[in-house]
Amino acid sequence: MVAKLPDQAEGYQRGLGTRQIQMLAIGGTIGTGLFLGAGENIAKAGPSLVLTYAVAGLMLFFVMRALGELLTYRHAEGGFAGYAREFLGPFWGYATTWTYWIIWVTTGMAELTAAGKYVQKWLPGVEQWQTALVALIVLFVVNLISVKVFGELEFWFAMIKVAAIVMMILVGIGVLVFGFSDAGKTASVSNLWDQGGFFPEGVGPMLMTLQMVMFAYLGVELVGVTASEARDPEKNIPRAINALPVRFALFYLGSLLVIMAVVPWTAFKGGASPFVLAFDKIGIPGGGDIVNFVVLTAALSSCNAGGLYSTSRMLRTAGVNGDGPQALARLNGRSVPVLTVVISALVMGVGVVVNAVVPDKAFEYITSVSTGGALLVWTVILVAHMAYRRKVAAGVLPKAPYRMPWAPYTNWLVLAFFAFVTVTIAWEADTRVALYVMAGWFVIILAGWPLVWRNSQRVAPADVAIAEESSTA
Repeated sequence: MVAKLPDQAEGYQRGLGTRQIQMLAIGGTIGTGLFLGAGENIAKAGPSLVLTYAVAGLMLFFVMRALGELLTYRHAEGGFAGYAREFLGPFWGYATTWTYWIIWVTTGMAELTAAGKYVQKWLPGVEQWQTALVALIVLFVVNLISVKVFGELEFWFAMIKVAAIVMMILVGIGVLVFGFSDAGKTASVSNLWDQGGFFPEGVGPMLMTLQMVMFAYLGVELVGVTASEARDPEKNIPRAINALPVRFALFYLGSLLVIMAVVPWTAFKGGASPFVLAFDKIGIPGGGDIVNFVVLTAALSSCNAGGLYSTSRMLRTAGVNGDGPQALARLNGRSVPVLTVVISALVMGVGVVVNAVVPDKAFEYITSVSTGGALLVWTVILVAHMAYRRKVAAGVLPKAPYRMPWAPYTNWLVLAFFAFVTVTIAWEADTRVALYVMAGWFVIILAGWPLVWRNSQRVAPADVAIAEESSTA
């Protein structure tokens, strides 16, 4: 007999409003992958990097359309992990839950370490681990209070990032049109093709930037995690997803095109933020400090939304679905999964200590591991969506009001693209380590499955009943 979900599964509140969902969708696509990783990618591929971002963005838009269709079919506990469980079986729900958790825990470790480095620009006497610890404690407390406080903090984090990129684009356009500032004499749109052509290093190096580009988009799927705590998800989730192409075009393609037009791509190098370098070339007083503040905000935002919020919700899904101890499913009086927030914070706290002695390649290693895990999660979303479509065609399940265009052909197109990205990860020694780590992680997942499969089998997939708030903010 199939057991009912624990009572705790019915305790989430719809504490995230329209503006917060919109900003979560934007903030999830702007992070250190763009602010830091783009510098090394520009040095590798030149202006052709923009094409890589465009193709990757299109592929992930299709992933989000597939997820959006599933979300409007019904709201599953744990978002895409719930759909993996329903359509692919308990094992894949379990594997997706724990894989997504480890992706963001490791990413959160990197973001905390990065925050410590950014603060040292202003306070060189402060130890890196001290800043990282303070940041972790503050975000930990915020996530314990309520989802409304989390959403408000993430709203302002995302607002700062959006405002900064828009300002950078406007300043860059001003330099190109009016020729002011120190960069005015050399700034020109022709820099996009005059410095060795649009593909100055050839097609091969451009393709090798895919790993970091995909990492830059990591977090776009956070909309799926927030659905259980969003107001009016049938309207707000599709609206947030439909706006993604415009956001990708503005924040990624627009910002990179303007930066490489203002400053020739040959001036960029790995390990430095292209935004900081561009503002230094323009000569805006305090420009470096402004960008440093924005990058710090991006790191804290990623740690807040991905590192603590999504990991705690995924751990709770493990408790609800029997993929972990049932204690993980408990919520406090404010509908916050306290135990899972604590566990995620403690594991990330270990990263604060460990990352203090990690070699220079640590950031590249961590991003490649995160990308490998993300590819698995995005693949599960697409495959679960195809399984759902087959049941709709058979008349077993109702048709969702929000649809993935041209399915299943687009599903197969994106899956082929992901396979190609995996090949590029395996091609270089520095990123190939991600495949070893993911293989080891899969062994751990397989070893843990016998310990949880009986509980997991006894819990049926179910809709998430949301406790409405007594008052609306």
